[in-house]
Amino acid sequence: MQNRLLINLSFLLSRPTGTTTYALNLLPHLQKLQPTLLVAENIAGYDCYPVPSGQTAEQGGKGHLRRLLWTQFQLPKVYQKLKSQVLFFPLPEAPLSAECLSVVMFHDLIPLRFPKRFSPITFYQRYYVPQVLKQAQHIVCNSQATADDIVSFYQIPASKITPIPLAHDRTHFRYLNLPTRNYFLYIGRQDPYKNLQRLISAFAALPNNKDYELWLAGPTDGRYTPTLQAQVEELGITHQVKFLNYVDYQELPTIINGAIALVFPSLWEGFGFPVLEAMACGTPVITSNLSSLPEVAGDAAILINPYNSVEITAAMQMIATDSELRSQLSQQGIARANLFSWEKTGKATAEVLSRYL
Repeated sequence: MQNRLLINLSFLLSRPTGTTTYALNLLPHLQKLQPTLLVAENIAGYDCYPVPSGQTAEQGGKGHLRRLLWTQFQLPKVYQKLKSQVLFFPLPEAPLSAECLSVVMFHDLIPLRFPKRFSPITFYQRYYVPQVLKQAQHIVCNSQATADDIVSFYQIPASKITPIPLAHDRTHFRYLNLPTRNYFLYIGRQDPYKNLQRLISAFAALPNNKDYELWLAGPTDGRYTPTLQAQVEELGITHQVKFLNYVDYQELPTIINGAIALVFPSLWEGFGFPVLEAMACGTPVITSNLSSLPEVAGDAAILINPYNSVEITAAMQMIATDSELRSQLSQQGIARANLFSWEKTGKATAEVLSRYL
């Protein structure tokens, strides 16, 4: 039997983050292409081909290395064995082999925009990813900002790139009509480019900050969390800033719905799931005027210069004290979020893949 489309899901995480969320939400809308999934654990309702387990970020650098080696040396054999026509990768990886025709998804260039010395991920994006993108038949990405980055950083022609906005789970992230509580919310990792030090400073500068809390939802990180905790202590706001660690997917809508606002002052994003999910919940959003974030938020959020903590403070103060503004942003956010759907994302992706089948 010929398996025309292979989708490589060897990277899937048990605790979903951005790439896993993207891939799992996309799948139902690619079913009409009758794909075969390359996956460590079978997914019900799909033709699955087993791949070795332990190839994910949950195994750290070793997991990534195992996956890259398997991709280069074993995946071409699977491709030939299944007589495939095209490989789809929901991340920028593919065998560097002319025998394998590939379409890849590219999420962001953050490791090159904010490089870390001796970081394997920076090395990966600087040397491996350009080869993958140049060889790929086509590249899909999550925003026009990311498409522009691919062109400028890697000199890939724009004609080879299709920006396809992502989406949210509408049954999960929705308005719950809960009372607003006294906390501002951030969701995401604690890497420096997420700009949490300025967010904490901005919160501390609120004229009446004793009336509020700042909740930081996302996995704590031994490299960065201690610095943030020391800053919080130095500013005397230890009892007001809560490090929630990883928040289970099922709990997120309740936490988002109860917040005064989502404050997401990231210095760069390929897309920005938290902004869209908060708007879908009717929670006011403060986010950056850089990268893809204005593409996601449109005119339904307060856009700030993320390098200016005074602007972040002013936006938080406005939302905290102006109930009419909160109501307006809530309504605009819900309407904006309704423009995004996984059905649209999946249909556009299927159209790209169909060109090569």
